[in-house]
Amino acid sequence: MTNPISCIIIDDDPFIQELLQDKLQQHFHEIEVMGVGNNGQEGIAKIAELKPNLVFLDVEMTDMTGFEMLSQLPKIDFKVIFITSYKHYAIKAIRFNALDYLLKPFDLGELKNAVRRFKESQRQDSANNTIQRALANLKSKNSADQTLVLRTQEGELYLPLKNIISVEGDRNYSRIHLTQNRSELVSKTLSTLEELLADKDFFRCHKSHLVNKLHIVSEPKALSVSLSNQTTVPVSRRKKDAFKEWYKSTHHDQ
Repeated sequence: MTNPISCIIIDDDPFIQELLQDKLQQHFHEIEVMGVGNNGQEGIAKIAELKPNLVFLDVEMTDMTGFEMLSQLPKIDFKVIFITSYKHYAIKAIRFNALDYLLKPFDLGELKNAVRRFKESQRQDSANNTIQRALANLKSKNSADQTLVLRTQEGELYLPLKNIISVEGDRNYSRIHLTQNRSELVSKTLSTLEELLADKDFFRCHKSHLVNKLHIVSEPKALSVSLSNQTTVPVSRRKKDAFKEWYKSTHHDQ
């Protein structure tokens, strides 16, 4: 018999608390719900008292955000599965940091996947640096100092944004070109990466290319742009005016 997984639910909506508790009791006999918290303050107290393995945490509570609650803890020695609504602005931060989340109302398949990933991460016994990194990213005002986290088959890939020169899409894959002649092939579409990087000084100048402002070495020409790794990337006709506009406006900010 494996040890039960102790968990707590922190959410300010009693309906959501009950719904999640019911699903866990019905479908996951190995998970024991030790308690619930109705807000961030209660969450901090419950975590200290019950020392859970797993916390289901609402992103937005009445007194603070889930991230604010986590940043107040002396240490994080449990895994977190965030609870959020699809429209919430934090969903982007959650995905940028490859954190686990469930959308309300809960889908049983999604819950099963999240629990499976939790168990896998327990087996790998990885230190909980994903949350720490997410908190550091959220604190960092300058996007160049942030780190993109991508899940791969081999584990998590940490890519400091300042090291990403460009991303080249090829159907369901993307090749991320990095400094020092390195590159990583990931099973993410260019559109997915564009969504995560668009407000971090990256621009999709062509259907197959996304470039980092930091690595553009000279003013874009009409249909191409030169990058710091001595490559030239095409700029599509449709994007060229918007690209020049973006380059000028972001360049003045520096």
